[in-house]
Amino acid sequence: MKKWYQKISNWVLIVVCVILVPVLLINLWILFQSKLEPDKIPNVFGYKPFIVLSGSMETEIYKGDLIVTKIVNPENLKVNDVIAFRDAENTVTTHRIIDIVNDDGVVYFITKGDNNNSQDQNLVEYQDVEGIYLFRIPGFGSMMNSLSEPTTLIILVLIITVIFILGFSISNKKQREEERKEFLEYKKLMEEKEKQKEEKASKKKTTTKKTTSSKKSTKSRKD
Repeated sequence: MKKWYQKISNWVLIVVCVILVPVLLINLWILFQSKLEPDKIPNVFGYKPFIVLSGSMETEIYKGDLIVTKIVNPENLKVNDVIAFRDAENTVTTHRIIDIVNDDGVVYFITKGDNNNSQDQNLVEYQDVEGIYLFRIPGFGSMMNSLSEPTTLIILVLIITVIFILGFSISNKKQREEERKEFLEYKKLMEEKEKQKEEKASKKKTTTKKTTSSKKSTKSRKD
């Protein structure tokens, strides 16, 4: 039971370190950027995560997914690319480019959701493009949305702190037990060596006595 518990605690620490901690740090960085520059979409090294709030791109992208886009030069975009852009209501939408038009030297993208019956009413200009779609993490958007709540962040930080403290305590306890075991083994070894030394000294003393007694007996017979 003890070994099983230690293995479970080690796996929990690995999960926390590999998944929760990076997610928490990224979320905190995004929140910081959004407060610092409220008019801009936060990015992490040029990558922008978005939470999908509708099913307009099913079956490519689903509601509740977390999608990751990359800042791109709009001139490099082409038909069939999926892009994130600001719409007329200043809301970020992720739809597919179905056509590119040029009106008096100004280039526009015509977009449409894969699950929608008609194209978007408004044309997308270069300046509206936030990035090109790279990949999605199924259902992760709902988690990120929850983590954006201050109360959730505080609870998560407390949970992570408690897990690290427990893990540290278990690790120290295990180390102390190993050190105690090594000490007892060393003590036992030293006691055995001391015992062997005493037995050797005792045998040597007995042999010396026998030799002395033999000499005395031989002398007595000569006399």
